[in-house]
Amino acid sequence: MSTEATNKPVYNLKNPFFANLIRAHDLTGPGAAKNTRHYEIDLSGSGMEFIPGDSLAILPTNDPNLIDSLLTALNFSGDEMVENPKGEQVSIRQALFESYSITEVDTKLLRALAEKTGHSSLATLVLPDQKIRLKEYLWGKDVFDIIQENPGTHFEAAEFVTLLRRLNIRLYSISSSLAAYPEQVHLTVATVRYESQGRARGGVCSTFLSDRIDETTKFPTFIKAGAGFRLPAPEDETPVIFCGPGTGIAPFRAFLQERKATAAKGKAWLFFGEINRSTCFFYEDEFNGYLADGTLAKLDVAFSRDQEQKLYVQHKMLENSKELFEWLEAGAIFYICGDASRMAVDVDNALRDIVAKEGGKSPEEVDAYMENLKKSKRYRKDVY
Repeated sequence: MSTEATNKPVYNLKNPFFANLIRAHDLTGPGAAKNTRHYEIDLSGSGMEFIPGDSLAILPTNDPNLIDSLLTALNFSGDEMVENPKGEQVSIRQALFESYSITEVDTKLLRALAEKTGHSSLATLVLPDQKIRLKEYLWGKDVFDIIQENPGTHFEAAEFVTLLRRLNIRLYSISSSLAAYPEQVHLTVATVRYESQGRARGGVCSTFLSDRIDETTKFPTFIKAGAGFRLPAPEDETPVIFCGPGTGIAPFRAFLQERKATAAKGKAWLFFGEINRSTCFFYEDEFNGYLADGTLAKLDVAFSRDQEQKLYVQHKMLENSKELFEWLEAGAIFYICGDASRMAVDVDNALRDIVAKEGGKSPEEVDAYMENLKKSKRYRKDVY
């Protein structure tokens, strides 16, 4: 092993690389129903490497305005000293800013409030058989909401932070290849904004990226390997099918950049879906360029609100069922990235319908076919 390899720094949660933003821009146009942004992050000097299919971990900070509201509700100045998870003495303001989650409510906080207030309803909610009621009660609420619902409850600052969860990393599928953009990592991130309990809310990390950093901000990052989500070798002629609606497109942009840079041999087919073509066709010019130069053999898009009948990626798959089944029979690997709860289920059902129809298979034979796809690692998922 070379000295250079052994001396290369290892970045992780305990030893992150402090990166900074190169540039960012909206991928969605004016009037879009939601905001999705493209971020380019500088890795210069880190020696950091990744493979398409990996994720970037980011440790965000909390919204200072929410911290101010919470400190006021608790009657804290913000200067009270507390211990952070590393055992360091810091102000509670700093601890709430960088170390503890204030958007998720831990049952430890509810138990402490039940004890201090004598509210039997809170005590009941944290019982093991009340998980559904607890979930309903906490829906759309953060720590500030819970404190507001129990005004006048006294906490010592040091006690209060022990009742909070740690602020965790957020993982984002990387949407670039080092072969195309050396010493950079690109992300495709939907900015989460919504209203609940009469207040505007935001996703912790998506608003950290969109609202609270600029080119001068250093923030902690590291690479999280996505071992099961990989391309075949460039010389491998195996066809590949990518299904990535919305921000699920991220790893497939990286895959296509890598395939172009390495002159990959197998055919590639991309399914992409969003709300409107005019405002939400992410990376349209880039993907059309790949279609023109042969990096992509086929590109099918579904924009759900551009016609009276909603159209999704699974509908485009069914429209192309004969050819899609031919690709599968030729050994194609099917990749899917995006929403696990609905989209991935709908796409799986569409695949099953295609196998049944085009393969003339019974339900039991479809099950066996799908199981074989998974066992042979030809059905690869990155869903969340």
